[in-house]
Amino acid sequence: MSVSDPIADMLTRIRNANKARLDNVVMPSSGLKAEIAKIMYEEGYISSFEVIDGKTTNGILKIHLRYSRNKSAIISGLKRISKPGLRVYTEKTKIPRILGGLGTVVVSTSQGVMTGKKAKELGIGGEVLCYIW
Repeated sequence: MSVSDPIADMLTRIRNANKARLDNVVMPSSGLKAEIAKIMYEEGYISSFEVIDGKTTNGILKIHLRYSRNKSAIISGLKRISKPGLRVYTEKTKIPRILGGLGTVVVSTSQGVMTGKKAKELGIGGEVLCYIW
């Protein structure tokens, strides 16, 4: 079955696994999904991730979720912003802040996928992919 929005599918799988308190979540891999997982790892939302190459497919992305000491989820919310039916772009001066800077904005720019904070430092805008908090 093909998925019309793979990024929304990725975020939904992570959200559902988080609610079920699973240790990891597995999904089909792509370059964009791996970049988003890398940002989530660098920002401390997940403990690790790995891309397992497949012989017949693009591969599998395995994300190891992170929880606090009392088993509450580190990721409290994920929201897809730019969708296939409505792309959302932002200028370098209008990159949104999530929860007063406590959350993370993932932006796809001409220089690659990065956080909104880094895009603001570099002075470039782009497509707002998702919010993580």
